[in-house]
Amino acid sequence: MNVKKLLVGMAATALLLTGCAGGADKVKTAAETKQEEVSEVTIYFARHGETMMNAVERAQGWTDAPLTPEGISGAEALGKGLKAADITFDKVYTSTSGRTQETAELILANNGQEDMTYTTDTRLREYNFGTYEGMKNKEMLTAVAEVDGESYEEFVGDLRTNGYYPKVLHLADVLSELDQENVEEGKNWPAEDSQTILDRLFSALDDIVADAEKEGHENVLIVSHGMSIITILGQLDTEEEYELTSMKNASISTIVHKEGEYRVTSANDVSYITEEE
Repeated sequence: MNVKKLLVGMAATALLLTGCAGGADKVKTAAETKQEEVSEVTIYFARHGETMMNAVERAQGWTDAPLTPEGISGAEALGKGLKAADITFDKVYTSTSGRTQETAELILANNGQEDMTYTTDTRLREYNFGTYEGMKNKEMLTAVAEVDGESYEEFVGDLRTNGYYPKVLHLADVLSELDQENVEEGKNWPAEDSQTILDRLFSALDDIVADAEKEGHENVLIVSHGMSIITILGQLDTEEEYELTSMKNASISTIVHKEGEYRVTSANDVSYITEEE
């Protein structure tokens, strides 16, 4: 009798274990199905809100400054505008600069995702202007214009007429070359050349998209910087569908990644802010 009870108990245990295993398989399959259903990933690029250095027109790459009151209200308005448009994010990234982190926190606090954390990534930083950091924008651009045999007015006029891309890459290369004579080794980071910038930005973007596809994320927010966002959009907008001028503070630009390809779907969009304001 005891042997019979033991056999029955063993059979019941085996069935229970089999059921648990089957349940685990079903959970795994559901997760895999979610990933498979995400056929595309939309990346929302937001430029940070206006900073104190923006307001006084000084070069701000790897150097940092807090948002102005206008910058704060712009980031808050962007968050509210995104909420009104029913846009939420599965994951959020910023550069390691304080101005992008401050902007991300304000966006999330106002779009109903105040409990969401964000991931910082050094590769998403703005161009490094080396010893030109903190200079008046006009002074830095004049140095580049002189190398090209142009006046400041001619250089800026070309940017406004023909767009910022790919001229921003040329600007980076000229500053990088000029800065070789200015930088004291061990005291400052020299200005970056364009290839260094392109490599780090697209390394970050590819990793972010790969993680989104792996995790089944559809909407990703990246809070970054004007020239860095222009560079990504300019490289991907091969048909030149969008006019890439100066990125407005708290503007939104979007790209979609589907079946291994990127496509720019909007640039320098301030409608989320203006609709809210």
